[in-house]
Amino acid sequence: MVAADEVCAGQEDAPGLTAGVDPADARSGKRAELRQRLGQSAGRLSWGLADQAVSSLTNAAMSIYVARELGAVQFGAFSLAYVTYAFAINASRGLGTDPMTVRFSGAEVPVWRRAVASSSGTALTVGFFIGAGVLAAALLLHGTTRLAFIALGVTLPGLMLQDSWRYAYFALGRGRGAVLNDTIWALTMLPALVALRKTGHANVFTFVLAWGAAANVAAAIGPLQTRIIPRPSAAWAWVSRHRDLGPRYLAENTANSGGAQLRTYGVGLILGLAAVGYVTASLTLMGPFMVVLVGISLVTVPEAARILRWSPRHLRLFCLLTGAVLGVLALGWGVALMVVLPRGLGRWLLGSIWRPTYPLVLPVAIGIAAACVIVGASAGLRALGASRRSLRAQIVTSALYVIFGLVGAYYRGTLGSVEGVALAMWLGVLMWWWQLLAAMRESGRIPPLRWSPIRRAAGHRGLAADDSLQQRDPSAA
Repeated sequence: MVAADEVCAGQEDAPGLTAGVDPADARSGKRAELRQRLGQSAGRLSWGLADQAVSSLTNAAMSIYVARELGAVQFGAFSLAYVTYAFAINASRGLGTDPMTVRFSGAEVPVWRRAVASSSGTALTVGFFIGAGVLAAALLLHGTTRLAFIALGVTLPGLMLQDSWRYAYFALGRGRGAVLNDTIWALTMLPALVALRKTGHANVFTFVLAWGAAANVAAAIGPLQTRIIPRPSAAWAWVSRHRDLGPRYLAENTANSGGAQLRTYGVGLILGLAAVGYVTASLTLMGPFMVVLVGISLVTVPEAARILRWSPRHLRLFCLLTGAVLGVLALGWGVALMVVLPRGLGRWLLGSIWRPTYPLVLPVAIGIAAACVIVGASAGLRALGASRRSLRAQIVTSALYVIFGLVGAYYRGTLGSVEGVALAMWLGVLMWWWQLLAAMRESGRIPPLRWSPIRRAAGHRGLAADDSLQQRDPSAA
């Protein structure tokens, strides 16, 4: 994200740059600048999509492979381990990689290297602590779930470190490095899974272990790629230095993944592990679209920040178009699945569990469409540095997600759970966009909508008291 002084400087310099320039030349120059910016954005977007394609398709292949080979119960245990991994990775990003991405995107390489050494060390430290907690939890569990948690706890530090390398490369604007590291993970994992099946050692423990160990291989190659050694000893200093951002992003990320985790655990307790497997399978079917969603999400915040610097009045349009286009694509993918799954694709992908999974596809797609609309609002809030507002929106949305998902499961079974989640997400859309419109008005840089119901003064303390990173000098870290 760009600093406020850079934004202000760009705005203050604009009149001087255009004074005495022929209007036709100014318009031509503006169009040329627009084309250049669109080309650069397309390049960054393409690497984001490529990286997420490798990452998401690898994880989707893993999920489908486990579902086909091990059945609903062991797939449910794998799902519990995976949602725990998602919780851990969001905690790691909140404390380590998110502040680095926000404050050091586009920084000079020496400054970036120092930041990455500390942020990757923080990710590694978070992995050790949460991994120890997962192993402790495994002692209280039994059966297939215990085995899955043991394998996850052992490999969690490397999983966190591998993810930090991805975001380090995107902060530098060199997404090809992230694609290479994720490809190493995939090429290491896939032969291991095939070997387990051929040798008769296929179970949830060995599959999770192979998946996590392959990520550890990629994590170990990261320092060779970047020539940066992670510094776990700098973790506390990093968290302390970015305490105005890190704790809030940690809370926001963990509220998101924690809500998913609580809902998954709750569905398992109410309906059993098989129901967890069906829900996860329906999400797995959305995997190809999720590649697009998460790949674009990797660059939405930097692009929103650039738009805020270049033309603040277009930020609202960017956020709206991003969410609307992604939402329509999500619904289109869900409808396409409803058509092709009964024609043999469902059984080919999921084996015997495709029939109970099929009714969940459309409500899951509707919920994901809502999440897409939220992505647009979230990008705007982060570009504005309004972390208090984004945290508030995330907490409310996560609470609705858990409550509606579990109430639906209790009264209407697995289908009721996904329907409740879809309703909760669309209610969350209203909350996120309300917060974004309020933050835009408070920023004083974006013209208010005439129909906006928000009447707060531009000098409201909300953003001034916020942790706006613009007030911080990145080089100070």
